Amino acid sequence: MEGRKLGQLRVEPGQPIVAEGLQDDRLYTVLEGWAIRSKSLPDGRRQILNVLLPGDLLGLQGELMGAAQHGVEAVTRVNLCAFRRDTFLALAQADPSLGLDIAWLSALSERFSDDILLSVGRRTAMERVAMLLVHLHRRAASAGLAENGTIAFPLTQPHIADALGLSTVHINRVLQALRRQGLIRLAEGRLAIGDLRALRRVAAYWEQPAPQRPLL
Repeated sequence: MEGRKLGQLRVEPGQPIVAEGLQDDRLYTVLEGWAIRSKSLPDGRRQILNVLLPGDLLGLQGELMGAAQHGVEAVTRVNLCAFRRDTFLALAQADPSLGLDIAWLSALSERFSDDILLSVGRRTAMERVAMLLVHLHRRAASAGLAENGTIAFPLTQPHIADALGLSTVHINRVLQALRRQGLIRLAEGRLAIGDLRALRRVAAYWEQPAPQRPLL
């Protein structure tokens, strides 16, 4: 993998990694930082489809459909490893286990999108926010990003609103309620969950711990 990569790319917060509607002949592995994948309406409203953390692979959707039908934007400073798409295809053909790893990462991303769709369609506002916090805390911890029981949490209230289909005012009210109940601590860009079992009950979200992910 080291010998086949094009190089590494650093993207500053708020800058695009993949431009919606344009074609990019590269795939990327996130080495460091947080990013979001989203789709937008002509008037600027957007839906965040996924949150990308270290170890995630991005660009598969463009491989399947040509031009990217989504945009990817850095939330923090993001460090990426870039590969040519045809390199990945050749590697997957030569090494079926690598192809399985790529499929595993793609399925994991799809599962998160399914959870977001369920939240937007059926969960209450409190359940939606609780589900997102549980999910991201678990993913960040499994990626080795937890420190003293807390994780860096760079998402803003507008980010959470765009992911869950709620207003920022509503997000603020729900976060304040979760704080008052002692379920979360969210301050200075870090998130701690006070009672994970209780927060999962609030979210109606009992996803099993993620298996160890492949690293590409």
